[in-house]
Amino acid sequence: MEGIPDDEARRVLARCRRRRFAAREVIFHEGDPADGMHLIAVGRVTVRVTTASGSTATLDIVGPGDPLGELALLTPGATRSATATALVATETMALAGSVFAELRATFPAVTDVLVAVLAERNRSLTARLMEALYLPAETRVARRLLDVAARFPGKGTGPVAVLLTQEDLADLAGTTRETVNRTLGQLADRGVVAVGRGRVTVLDNAALRRSAGT
Repeated sequence: MEGIPDDEARRVLARCRRRRFAAREVIFHEGDPADGMHLIAVGRVTVRVTTASGSTATLDIVGPGDPLGELALLTPGATRSATATALVATETMALAGSVFAELRATFPAVTDVLVAVLAERNRSLTARLMEALYLPAETRVARRLLDVAARFPGKGTGPVAVLLTQEDLADLAGTTRETVNRTLGQLADRGVVAVGRGRVTVLDNAALRRSAGT
């Protein structure tokens, strides 16, 4: 942890609690007390919210090294704003809010680290909003698929299997399932991806990047 001496960082990690979750197991529910954060060590996690109509929408898919529920560390007594569910078998390092408060009291620079994380999260969401306003839906679908594929392990430049439903990808891209289905079909026809049940395999990352305009 940047800004913390190595020996103190080790003590902090020693106070974290390793948690293991099976695939499709809920890590926390929207509305639960927000009493700490998780750092993902192994696995992938979907973050979903409930819409005004009562359905759910996927906001993000996070993986190793990503924080989860970090807002809880700055807003004690708050509730979870989303539901986090393990997409595959997942392990996290759970840090209680009380432990983080002690850490901030000893090393104030730790607050800067957390603020930097939140600032990056805000930058990403702002970029997605701008894309939703100014980029075609097909381009957004390709970009979100690239984002998620980067969080799944691949073998060099070979295919990367992404455990992602078309509904999830539609939520992430801010479009409809029909548009995602059509876009994936076009990419599959060109040999860029292969579409299976509950997964999309990226076969040609460079071609997908060209489709995404990146």
